[in-house]
Amino acid sequence: MDVDSLTAPMTISFDYTRSLGPVLSRFMSGLRARRVLGARTSDGRVHVPPLEYDPVTHEPVTDLVEVAPVGTVVSGTTGWALVRLDGADTALLHRAAAGVSTGVRVRIRWAAVRRGHITDIEGFEPGDVSGTSGVPQAPSEDVTGIVTPITLEYTHTTSPGEGRYLRALQEGRITGRRCPVCRKVYVPPRICPVDGVHTEEIVEVADHGTITTFCVVNVPFAGQRLTPPYVVAQVLLDGADIPIPHLVTGIDAAEVRMGMRVAASWRDPAEWSTTPENIAHFEPSGEPDAPYETYAEHL
Repeated sequence: MDVDSLTAPMTISFDYTRSLGPVLSRFMSGLRARRVLGARTSDGRVHVPPLEYDPVTHEPVTDLVEVAPVGTVVSGTTGWALVRLDGADTALLHRAAAGVSTGVRVRIRWAAVRRGHITDIEGFEPGDVSGTSGVPQAPSEDVTGIVTPITLEYTHTTSPGEGRYLRALQEGRITGRRCPVCRKVYVPPRICPVDGVHTEEIVEVADHGTITTFCVVNVPFAGQRLTPPYVVAQVLLDGADIPIPHLVTGIDAAEVRMGMRVAASWRDPAEWSTTPENIAHFEPSGEPDAPYETYAEHL
């Protein structure tokens, strides 16, 4: 590994939230009650999971029918199987117990506690008679939405250029690299998208610049760190030829504008590490706005 490269574990996680229409709402509510519903379409076929729209007529599906909690494995692999439940014409993909293979009769293993989600089915296990696993639950309101946690863990290794850029941030400096052909300076460093060549010459740029474009965030969302409204802007640092995205605070969101001059607000040096978060945000510098023609090519 290059001595300038850095390696760090990364985690991306969020809650995938989906609102359910009338068909999937009934399907998920049925699972919570240990019932499996399929959608009967105009050709007479029963689809499990149910389709929301008929693939032939393109009309909304309204005919939902209950199918059995037992069926036959159509195909499978280690830990997973396609199961056609009795009364259905399509197969459902789900977890399968050891020993489950093509042609085997299986039954649903219900979750002990169900909340109206596909995971209310823990999986399929060998058996030709419906099991009684899972505790019956009192009827409640229909399930109208589902939340599925999504997590991706990986290890990121920087390129040498990115590594030097991050090490400079640890020292309170912002660096980019200049393209040897078009002479543009890119922050963070990257291959020049105009000429397709590596940028090699290291250039230190200023920690203040010009807002080229911006967005006012007014909509709250899960995991949000700031209270709306707040501004995320593209800041063209002096000496750079491509803007970087960052927060802009210290001013009412309604007063932020294109051409506004801003300066980086650095965190306490004791908190600095090899991360762009060393810059907490940008705030107005008090300088006159930059003329449009000075940043027009960087929008």
